Amino acid sequence: MHKPFTGPTLVLLTLSLSLGIFMVVLDTSIANVAIPPIAGDLGVSSNQGTWVITSFSVSTAIMLPLTGWLARRFGEVRLFVSSIILFTTASILCGISENLSMLVVFRVLQGVAAGPMIPLSQSLLMSNFPPDKKSLAISLWAMTAVVAPIFGPILGGWITDNYSWPWIFYINIPVGIFSAVVTWLLLSKRETPICKLPMDIVGLILLVVGVGAIQILLDNGKDLDWFNSSVIVTLGIVSFVAISFLIAWELTEKHPIVDLTLFARRNFSMGTIALSFGYLVFFANIVIFPLWLQTQMGYTPTWAGIAAAPIGIIPLLISPFVGIYMNRFDLRFVISLSFIFFALVSFWSATFNTSVSFLQLVEPRFVQGFGIAFFFTPLISVVISGLPPERIASALGLANFFRILGGSFGTSLSVTVWDNREAFHHSQLTEYITNFNPESVESVKQLQTLGFHGLSSYEQLVRVITNQAYMLSTNDCFWLSGWIFLSLLIFTWLTKPPFVTSGETVVGE
Repeated sequence: MHKPFTGPTLVLLTLSLSLGIFMVVLDTSIANVAIPPIAGDLGVSSNQGTWVITSFSVSTAIMLPLTGWLARRFGEVRLFVSSIILFTTASILCGISENLSMLVVFRVLQGVAAGPMIPLSQSLLMSNFPPDKKSLAISLWAMTAVVAPIFGPILGGWITDNYSWPWIFYINIPVGIFSAVVTWLLLSKRETPICKLPMDIVGLILLVVGVGAIQILLDNGKDLDWFNSSVIVTLGIVSFVAISFLIAWELTEKHPIVDLTLFARRNFSMGTIALSFGYLVFFANIVIFPLWLQTQMGYTPTWAGIAAAPIGIIPLLISPFVGIYMNRFDLRFVISLSFIFFALVSFWSATFNTSVSFLQLVEPRFVQGFGIAFFFTPLISVVISGLPPERIASALGLANFFRILGGSFGTSLSVTVWDNREAFHHSQLTEYITNFNPESVESVKQLQTLGFHGLSSYEQLVRVITNQAYMLSTNDCFWLSGWIFLSLLIFTWLTKPPFVTSGETVVGE
């Protein structure tokens, strides 16, 4: 058993692992804003260009549950460093891609490398921190994971505006080299035990088919009109059948590739549910907020990103302190505080109107940072509580898989709900536009005094109605989010203390 790192060595290790995960999480969002220039440069449509995002998310989602098996088979340090090298190499290949097919293939390689890096960065941090500071390790990881997707779109927009889209991939090169070299120098002699387990081929095939199908379904459901599309129906059936067989197979397989027995542990199952659904709703708001600003409020992508960015300020400042002091309290109280902050900010945002100022937009985003600071670190501590060190990588891989899958659900469902509620409110508002409604007639007269005559006055009125309908729809989404956050308090209090990992003492028994 190796002694934990301390002093400058611990700082260097933390920086190395954090930069590695920052690079990975950044790449999940940085390419989103670059799709139009990528599609234009490669001579494809924007819809085809979205495969740059889908290919990465599918391969990442497939690899996350595999992390535990791969870590036991090859060692956590070797797997993490190899993943960084593969990710960095794939980033170079993405940048030099000459057509969409090449870019998609190399994005798949990026996702294959990214999957294990997410849980292993957590596991390696915790295993090399002093026992009484493991919660600090988790909070530092969470701080990095939260800040990266917030600044990804801003950085991606700035790079594509001022340079060219390949540079969103080339910026990974120095970060990847630093992270791989430093991590290997510090941890190469601290490799975790290796167990040469046989490959669960059937489980692997079922996992690839099931997870791949559901991820493609989520990424393309909105564009294909969900289950009105035969493609989406087919994907839904394939994913259901494959995942059903996967669950049955893995529970009876002697050497399963995914450790589903973790769900027999109360804290893991309840913590993963709270983490996944909390992240689903959080990510749904992250999608809807800038989309509303850009499509209805006249904000540019950069300013929409700036309006959302304050959400990362508080976690950046207080996450280390949360990690240090949270174990002095019952973690259920800390997590409850997170969901209460999330709910209050959602209800606050649901009061917005079309006259809202930039400052009024920013204030709740800033306060929401408190919710984030109390969300990731305590929940991850609950998820891995009671687990021996050799099962932590499996637990983190599986929990992060459901968290990221929750984010995919949040992205897809939020836009669908937003559009459907807009259609509902639009139909209601247009019922009042008649020649017999005094307010409608007066509105048309006012538009005519502003220079809108004939049909143009009614066209302008329809634009106003559409804007108001989307405002009401946005408010509906925030109201719904608030109530879901409050409902997640139930799962929080179904967990059971003590929330202890190996070598760590936690208050709350």
